[in-house]
Order: sequence, then structure tokens, then C-alpha cells
Amino acid sequence: MELAPQSAQSHPDLCVSFDEWTRGRKIQSIGSNAGAERLPFQGWHHFKEAFAPEVIARAVNESQREVRSCLDPFGGSGTTALACQFLGVEPTTIEVNPYLADLIEAKLSSYDADDLALDLSRVVRTTNARRRGSLSRFKHLPPTFIESADQERWVFNRNVAERIACHMDAIDELARPAHRRLFKAMLGGMLISVSNVLINGKGRRYRSNWQDREVYPRSVDQLFEERSRQAIDEIHAHRMRRHRGFNVLRGNCIDQLANSSKVDLSVFSPPYPNSFDYTDVYNVELWMLGHLGGWDANRDLRMSTLCSHVQIKRQFAPAPKGSHRLNLVMGQLRRVKGELWSPWIPEMVGGYFHDMNQVMAGLHGRLNEHGEIWAVVGDSRYAGVRIQVANILADLAAPLGFDVVKVEPFRSMRASAQQGGQRELDETLLVLRKNSR
Repeated sequence: MELAPQSAQSHPDLCVSFDEWTRGRKIQSIGSNAGAERLPFQGWHHFKEAFAPEVIARAVNESQREVRSCLDPFGGSGTTALACQFLGVEPTTIEVNPYLADLIEAKLSSYDADDLALDLSRVVRTTNARRRGSLSRFKHLPPTFIESADQERWVFNRNVAERIACHMDAIDELARPAHRRLFKAMLGGMLISVSNVLINGKGRRYRSNWQDREVYPRSVDQLFEERSRQAIDEIHAHRMRRHRGFNVLRGNCIDQLANSSKVDLSVFSPPYPNSFDYTDVYNVELWMLGHLGGWDANRDLRMSTLCSHVQIKRQFAPAPKGSHRLNLVMGQLRRVKGELWSPWIPEMVGGYFHDMNQVMAGLHGRLNEHGEIWAVVGDSRYAGVRIQVANILADLAAPLGFDVVKVEPFRSMRASAQQGGQRELDETLLVLRKNSR
């Protein structure tokens, strides 16, 4: 658990408000930043956001109970926690991915901008004095990460990897852990742009012209300095937030829920049961920044995530009881098992709802009376079998002690090829309230 060292509360008249942070922008949908202005801090790492910060503001305003504290068990990019700071709400966030946990903490922490600028100058001066860094820090990486004579393809050209190592060495020499964390987040957010790969909804793939694309080592220096200066400007402009404290819990959300304090609200978007391993999205950052020491660490991280994919062999827990809709889905999936691209999909779906049932049960124990859950969830479809995630979760929530306040579809998303084609699937806002029974 990490707490900001400064006084947690700031006088509202001196603070940057939520509306000032969002610049009073108009969004097309609460579930997307598409078509809307990118906000400060959102450029630190490019995310396809599951929901806009305006969802958190709406939840705080519409909650039956006065909201002074909020928990996000799936921290992601830190949208919930950061929005809470501007709203004057104490945020707690849980994140299993160590790179994302560091990114969240970097966004939430308080800094002196002058001290940051001095440390940035130290990093720049150190890297300018060294032609290249030692690749020894990358010796544990998969063999295709760094250019070598015995590989046909690689993620980073050797001279680019040497400049990245040079920056890592310089950052490691800084005295303040918070500054090291921030500058590594800046480096992490630019790694893909100086690599030979792209990340999309299907995971990692090589750029079509990667052999001919020249990435100059100097561009690593320039991009890092530009990004870091922009971040320092954003930090300074938004240093006075209504609540500057925070809690970051690192690890599996089901395990870590027991370590959270009581809260008034929970706003989150869990992984969708779409058979995609979300750790693949951040695989480059996890390895390059030293979060993974080897294949065992990589496997342990993947095994500690929510059961939402079949990309790793694991034991799936059986589907929970309490939802007739889920029972029908499980039966339908078993009947079309021969048509599925993976025979483990029925077990994965059952395991997904088992895990989500545990998450809701854990949240029930952390929420104060009449506290609410605001969850953005997405449907899935396999071999024509539609999985109505929000409705199934609503079914499962009732026996746990929740009243269903609303099930509000707000956006349709295109189904992946693995899910059977181009027909659209709903994304839904599910609101639950802890009842007093």
C-alpha cells in the first residue's frame, strides 16, 4: 500500500477541479474518449479506455450514498483513481500488472516540479555523456527482443536497445524512488513507437515495413526528453488536487480486496471474456523495464490475472450457481464445442463468471451500507452463442446482497473474428447497490 506523503485534502478554492481537468469537453459516449480531446496524463501511455472519466463523476454525483472513498479493483490506466483525486474522493486501486501499477502510482503521486526538472536534466546529461548502455540488463529477455545475428526478426534494433539501456542506467542512478518510477513510466510509454512492432486488439505484430524502417538512437533521446517535459508541465499545472492521497494495492484483485479499507463506491471495468490475454498488450514494457525476471515470472503474472482467456493452460473453476441465463449459455457452449476455435472456451467462460462472482462478493464486504458498484462490462459471442455479461452478473449479484439499480447499454463494439464475425456486441453500464438485508 502506498500513500502520498502530503496532506491528503486540499482547500477546494485552491484546487484544479474535475471540470478544469476535463476542460468541460463533450464526449460522444461515456464509454469512450473517441472524438474527445485527450486529457492531461492520458498521453503517458496510449490506452483504449473502457470508459471516460466522466463516468466516475456521474457515479459520485448519482450515488445514493455520499461518496468520500472509491475502489477500483482493475486499475488499468488509473482513470478511476485520478478522476477521484480531482473530485475530492480518496482512491484505492488494485492492479496485478506491475508496469500499470507503477504508471498509476506515477500519475497519482505529488511532486515538486523543480526537483523533477533537475532530475530530468541529470538523466539527459548522463545519457548524452554515454554513447550506449550495456545490454547486459536485457540478457534475460526472450531472444527475439534484441537484434542479433541468429534471429530473423527482433523487436528492437540493437542501437535502439543500447540507448534504452542507457536511459535505464541513468534513471536508476536517481536518488528519489518516485522520480525513478515516473521517468521509467515515460520511457515505457514510448517503447512501442521506437520498436519494430505494433500493438492492437490481436496482440503484438511486426510492422509491415519493419526491415526498412530506420529508428535513429537519437530519436530515443529526443522522444524521452519531450515526453518527460510534457509530463512535468502537466504535473505542475495539476498539482493542487482536491484529494492528493491514494492507495495502490499490487497483485491479484481477488486476493487484494481483503486488504482494502471500507469504501463508499466502486467504479471499474473488468477484462471482457473475449479470449484475449491482456498481459500480451504490455509484454514489451514488462520485459524491457525489468518487471519480469524470466519465463517463470511471466507465467506467474499471467496465471494471476482474471480468467478471461485461453492463451495459457490453467485450471478453470466451475461456473457459479444462481443465474439461469448462465446455465443456458454453458449448455449452448458445450453443444457447439466442436465448432469453437478452442475447446477450452466453455470452461473459460465458466471460470470468468466464477472469478467475477468472487470479485463482487469481495466488494460487498468492502462497501459501506448502500455503497454502489458501477461496472462497465462487455458481451462476447462464440459460435453464435451470445454471452450477456451484464445480465448474468446482475443475476449473480442478487444472492450476494446487491440490488440491481440499472443495466444500461451505451455502446456497441465490433465482434472479433475469433468471436464469430462483424455483428456488434453491447457494452453495458451495470449499477449495483449493497442492500441492508
